[in-house]
Amino acid sequence: MTFDEYQKQSRKTAIYPELGRNIVYPTLGLAGEAGEVAEKVKKIFRDDEGKVSEEKKRELKKELGDVLWYVAQLATELELSLDEIANSNIEKLQSRMARGHLHGSGDNR
Repeated sequence: MTFDEYQKQSRKTAIYPELGRNIVYPTLGLAGEAGEVAEKVKKIFRDDEGKVSEEKKRELKKELGDVLWYVAQLATELELSLDEIANSNIEKLQSRMARGHLHGSGDNR
């Protein structure tokens, strides 16, 4: 499955207010789901000495799927293609690597 195929398939399950003209809902959902991923990882370090069991891996897989769903909906709301987003990101990272600027901070490295 490509990112664009996922984006189209996931859109069939999107039900929220003002679908098609609402960037707030998927943005808040994305933040919430990313927080759930972070919370699960925190508990792995707190409770399991940082060791990721198969059960925890399954739980994280589900949460990461939720993150992906919200990314896809936000991209759709912005009329952006997930394939284009992924390709653009790889190009940016490869450029930074070629220039020796993978480390550091800021968007325009």
